[in-house]
Amino acid sequence: MILAFIRHGETQANAQRRYLGKTDESLSERGKQLLLLSCQKQHVYPQADCLFCSPMKRCLETARILYPMLPPVVIPEWEEMDFGRFEYKNYEELKDDLAYRRWMNSGGTTAFPGGESREAFVKRCKDGFQRMCGILWQTQAEEQAERLPDKKADREQGGETDIGADRRTGKGAGGKTDGERREPVRAAAVVHGGVIMALLSAYGIDGHKDYFDYQTANGRGYLTRITYAKGSCGHGAGDAVPGAEDCRKENTAVQRLKEKEGETEIMIEDIKAL
Repeated sequence: MILAFIRHGETQANAQRRYLGKTDESLSERGKQLLLLSCQKQHVYPQADCLFCSPMKRCLETARILYPMLPPVVIPEWEEMDFGRFEYKNYEELKDDLAYRRWMNSGGTTAFPGGESREAFVKRCKDGFQRMCGILWQTQAEEQAERLPDKKADREQGGETDIGADRRTGKGAGGKTDGERREPVRAAAVVHGGVIMALLSAYGIDGHKDYFDYQTANGRGYLTRITYAKGSCGHGAGDAVPGAEDCRKENTAVQRLKEKEGETEIMIEDIKAL
């Protein structure tokens, strides 16, 4: 699966370099204009078949600008981190705060006073990612089920013709299975900078980069490829095939076990900056 992570456009707080977490701030006029200018440039934002989004205004507004024809699927777990009493303050306002100094000295790993810890935030973001993957798996399974009657009719009529071509790739059957012909799902996720850092540091396999290594500017992000390890029944965790539901249930249990052991079944590969 090809997935683009895109950080929302600029807000007033972003321009002033403030910690913007739970405050549900809209895009600034400058932020909207910058997104529109980026849309006019070719290949800045990839095409998408489906769109996922944080429930916060700045992400929903960005999604409407970048993908006006796609209704976003809201992932509630993808709200930005809760910065507690640092919320809507910037470095100049916090530099003499002892609690802020302690947080900085921890490398940003301790909980924000009255807010969220990085560990809790990453877990929440991963829960949302699992939700998104479940939605995509279900969509793929439904699409394949819709194609099965047509393929059966093609076989009864002599079937090895381009009547059975994949509607997204345009390729004929050619003796290949539907899974071999199917183009990877293309999805976009319009989220917060923190969500991108959390998920890429948790699932990325490009050299085990640190959380803060995945910081990205407003309106920018990463193009990635999502892969799933195979379950014991031989199906990939994300495969839309008959019997995959039982496999997915099994893989979910294995995923939780492996995460406790420091492993993961979901991998984010081929991470490239947009």
